[in-house]
Amino acid sequence: MCVLKEGRVHFKQMAIIGVGLIGGSLGLVARRKRLVRSVIGYGKRRGELQRAIAAGAIDRYFLSIQKTVSDADLVVLATPVGMFEKICRSMAPYLKEGTIVTDVGSVKGEWVEKIETLLPPHVAFVGGHPIAGREKSGIESSAIELFEGHRCILTPTARTSRPALKKMRAFWEAVGATIYEMDPVEHDRVMAAVSHLPHAAAYALMETLCHPDIAHDNPVRFSAGGLRDFTRIAASSPEMWRDIFLANGGNMIKVINRYIQTLEAMKKKIAAQDGAGLTTLFSRANVIRQKAIL
Repeated sequence: MCVLKEGRVHFKQMAIIGVGLIGGSLGLVARRKRLVRSVIGYGKRRGELQRAIAAGAIDRYFLSIQKTVSDADLVVLATPVGMFEKICRSMAPYLKEGTIVTDVGSVKGEWVEKIETLLPPHVAFVGGHPIAGREKSGIESSAIELFEGHRCILTPTARTSRPALKKMRAFWEAVGATIYEMDPVEHDRVMAAVSHLPHAAAYALMETLCHPDIAHDNPVRFSAGGLRDFTRIAASSPEMWRDIFLANGGNMIKVINRYIQTLEAMKKKIAAQDGAGLTTLFSRANVIRQKAIL
């Protein structure tokens, strides 16, 4: 059971389903700050789980979902979101009364309601999304300071247990994050614009550079910091972002359409040799960027 001790959250046992960048980093900081007594890892590849032990992210691991979650007070879903439903169905019969299930996924919306229906009534679900990460995935990229000073969005619903929500707020604060609460549907609209669209743009740019009309000259060899900085996130996990784009499809289509409209407007100004129009467009973007807290 979760108790408060000396201002810190203490879970007897935390199970992390998917010990990669986010899950591994959470295990690292939870163990270092002694927010949990033990951390159990779950995955399909024994080698990766052994590396997670070597990195200090988990105490031990199981290849069985039943063994992983049956004694856990906190279960963290840290796999690609497309796997959540299968995992929840698999672990639901083995979760003990009072267990809190949370996630670190970049998509909420209908997923939150879906997970709430899949879990037994004696288990609390609190949706979570730490706004932290890197373009590299895997336990090798995990870092104990990953969440320090970053935002973590919790997405409670009318069904969310208030005590469980309070415990998760305290847990993430102890990890080092600043907590915000947001409606799950609103969360997905916001993330589509500020997180998911930039990844779409980075992937699209690299795909464009692969087109035969451009690639035959190998222009990338002449690129400098601008291309590297803009496309850094295109090195992110393709499987993870595939699931995010599909799960947040409606919002993604809307923001991509808006982005296309902006590019079309820019293209028309270039075709018309409208220097003043381009300056206005660029200046507006410049001011917004300068004011943004990134």
